Amino acid sequence: MRTANHPETTRYNYLLAAARLARYLEEQSPDPDADEAAVNPAAVTRAHVEAFQAWMVETRSAGTALNKRKCLKQFFGWLQLDEEVIDRSPMRRIREPRTPVKLVAVLGDETPRSCWRLAAGRASSRCGTRR
Repeated sequence: MRTANHPETTRYNYLLAAARLARYLEEQSPDPDADEAAVNPAAVTRAHVEAFQAWMVETRSAGTALNKRKCLKQFFGWLQLDEEVIDRSPMRRIREPRTPVKLVAVLGDETPRSCWRLAAGRASSRCGTRR
C-alpha cells in the first residue's frame, strides 16, 4: 500500500480492522472454528465476518461497523488479488449495515440575530441568549 501512496492512516485503519476481527474471533465468537480464523485470515468465512459486523453494531455503532466493513473488504481484497493467499473473499455479498440518519437541530429565529449583534459589538451576551 505504501507503493500505491496510500496514506499511513488508511494503512493503519485496514490493519486495525483486521486485528479487531481477529480479536473478536479469538475472544467473542461462539463459533468453534473461530480459533483457526483468528490466526489464519484464509480460514475466515462469511459467517465469521457477518457475526463480527452484527457484534460491532450491537456493541459500538452502525457507523463503526460500516467503517470496519469497508476496511475489511479492502484487506481481504488485497489478500485475494495482490497476495493470492485466498481464492475468494469472505466479504462477498455481505451487506452494509444501515446507518441511521442523524438530524441536526435547526437554529431558532432569535439565535442568528443575537449572534450577529454580538459580532457587531452591540451585545455583551452570548449567542442564543436574550439580553
